[in-house]
Amino acid sequence: MRRRCYPTDTTDTEWTLIEPLLPVPACETTVGGRPEKHPRREIVDAIRYVVDTGCKWRALPADFPPWRTVWGFMARWAAAGTVNQIRDYLASRIRRELGKSPRAVATVIDSQSVKAAETVSRATRGYDAGKKINGRKRHVVVDTRGLPLMVMVTPASLSDRDAAKEILFRLRLTHPEITIIWADSAYAGKLVTWAKRRLNLTIKPVSRPKDTSGFIVLPRRWVVERSLAWMMHARRHARDYERLIQHSETLITWAAITLMTRRLTRPASSIGEPHGQQGRQSTPHPPAAATDTSRPSPTR
Repeated sequence: MRRRCYPTDTTDTEWTLIEPLLPVPACETTVGGRPEKHPRREIVDAIRYVVDTGCKWRALPADFPPWRTVWGFMARWAAAGTVNQIRDYLASRIRRELGKSPRAVATVIDSQSVKAAETVSRATRGYDAGKKINGRKRHVVVDTRGLPLMVMVTPASLSDRDAAKEILFRLRLTHPEITIIWADSAYAGKLVTWAKRRLNLTIKPVSRPKDTSGFIVLPRRWVVERSLAWMMHARRHARDYERLIQHSETLITWAAITLMTRRLTRPASSIGEPHGQQGRQSTPHPPAAATDTSRPSPTR
């Protein structure tokens, strides 16, 4: 076992959450197979390292397993649906910790266009005229707490309404309990009627107030915007480098898994706190030194 020295390495508590959710090794099944040469914890640590630092697969540090081995596990777990199962389990566990139902019934949807690297083929990329970006578009569905439920990647040229039909269809198959979806005005129009008639889903567009300029926090929509910002903290997602769309979806999901495992392994009192507030001392601060009271204190 290598020495854990990277910020992305799993803690012992995190590993107890992830390990039972991974598929059984082939050597332990009735079909049989060769024993795995490298511990699975090191495989997971290597995937998290690539996602967080944004390095090339071939540039994995030498103390990790060979990059071909790590990439192979990532691809096989993605094809088997293991990564999505881990995501759903962690999201439901966080909801239970918050005192909510494990399955969400209200969600928020949005998309994000990002530039694509030269490794992305012309067939899987496009030009978003609105954002003036040549690359891919990420469509994300989260619950009201910002926990991801579905991720889909398409060429950036595909409109939100057209992509929404596919992602909402997948959402209905995997999460039949969902009844309402908040979205921006790009999802309004005929899509609302189609979703209600075909999928029994209620789409409620949240429009920007009239006669406003600059940044405005919109109800419901800010939740998914915050989730996209959290995922962008992983440098691998600053641009899309993956040749295959399904691998791009998988690495985005891995970024969300890392956020959720870190959240679950914090002290119990900080699970419901806003992002960035965890770990602060609840005890009062010591009294400040005496200051000159002749001057008014600055307004904050």
